Amino acid sequence: MSESSENTSFDLVVIGAGPGGYTGAIRAAQLGLKTAIIEKSATLGGTCLNVGCIPSKALLESSEHFAKAKHGDLGVHGVKVSKVELDLPTMMSRKDKIVKELTGGLQFLMKKNKITVFNGVGTISGASEVTVASPAGDAQKIQAKNIMIATGSAPIELPYAKYDGKRVVSSTEVLALPEVPKHLVVIGGGVIGLELGSVWMRLGAKVTVVEYAGNIAGTTDGQMAKALQKSLTKQGMEFVLNTAVTDVKVKGKTCTVTFESREDKKQGTLESDVVLVSVGRKAYTDALGLEILGIERDDRGRVVVDQHFRTKVPNIFAIGDAITGPMLAHKAEEEGVAVAEILATGHGHVNYDTVPSVIYTWPEVASVGFTEEQLKEKGIEYKAGSFPFTPNGRAKALGFTEGSAKVLADASTDRILGVHIIGPWASDLIMEAVVAMEFAGSSEDLARSFHAHPTLSEVVREAALAVDKRARQM
Repeated sequence: MSESSENTSFDLVVIGAGPGGYTGAIRAAQLGLKTAIIEKSATLGGTCLNVGCIPSKALLESSEHFAKAKHGDLGVHGVKVSKVELDLPTMMSRKDKIVKELTGGLQFLMKKNKITVFNGVGTISGASEVTVASPAGDAQKIQAKNIMIATGSAPIELPYAKYDGKRVVSSTEVLALPEVPKHLVVIGGGVIGLELGSVWMRLGAKVTVVEYAGNIAGTTDGQMAKALQKSLTKQGMEFVLNTAVTDVKVKGKTCTVTFESREDKKQGTLESDVVLVSVGRKAYTDALGLEILGIERDDRGRVVVDQHFRTKVPNIFAIGDAITGPMLAHKAEEEGVAVAEILATGHGHVNYDTVPSVIYTWPEVASVGFTEEQLKEKGIEYKAGSFPFTPNGRAKALGFTEGSAKVLADASTDRILGVHIIGPWASDLIMEAVVAMEFAGSSEDLARSFHAHPTLSEVVREAALAVDKRARQM
């Protein structure tokens, strides 16, 4: 994949070819900066394209089709299906094909934008120098007027649940299990655990989620998190909350998970054939050479930057999972673009108030802005409007009316402070809220905007109307 070049001096060298890195590199090249990108893996795209966002969504889609056919959900549509069988190798092959197509497309974009690609491990060996160690073992020094760290993150490993790649797995290995587990224990009830747990539950596994906190889905709006847990429980997922896992032992094909209740200190065990550890991710910033230049990292290993993404060394920047903030591909992308624009024009900005987040279970959960819990904590006066999918015509036609939308608006100005949706295709519905908030829109603006009928988006409009108690009663 590596492209050799006699000229090894660049305006910008990007370390890491994930969404933040490749998007920032492309924008820099579009703005006339001579750009190079360094990637240690054989393919571009980082965790997201190779072993994260894309393959997981491919499996979520495939497993949803299987579940609908297997459990008779298609029957209400007049579609009769018999002898439904799972062809796991074909499902995995489809996932791999999607990944290959997208990573191949990135190579084309690098060539199209005249970005030089170096395959190897990049280390900052000077304020304006990066050393690339190739897979073959040789090293090459390249000169950089500016350097952008976009090295992403890696799964956190627990000391008492070390990954073996077969029985105790991370989010990477669980995407390629050779067979459906009889029982999958998921340590961690966050986004990754819920999504990947959903995949294997739909394909026939018993799934038990053990979560340290008293709720699932992390900092998701409390009302939405409770609704999601109720829905997943109805589908068959089991939850053990307020519980700490203290040990994982593997003997043959059996994993024994020992846990302790945080409420009454009672201990118990679960036996499974696979354990997925999904307790979060850590910034991948070791061995970059940061210490040599005095570039600081916080207690979680994230690179310390100012509001313009600059480190202590003015020409070295960091973005994405390598710095503070939500570990989301689209957040990294916007930061990469901002750095490129700062270098080329002196101006670049990311509006963190409008970063959307999505949990791709079914139903989906999507959010932007403040939750009710955060507004109460900050003492911000607000009005809330909610509306269910139950009476929505399009939802009824889809055969899925579970969920609701909620709009939170400032009590005095009516400016939208947050929007939260649980329901069908919430990941797409949230975007009109993102745009409205980007333009400092009010719930009234959202309520008075046309929404085609019949569409799911009407639920969002009704929630905005409900802020002033004007929603239609059906």
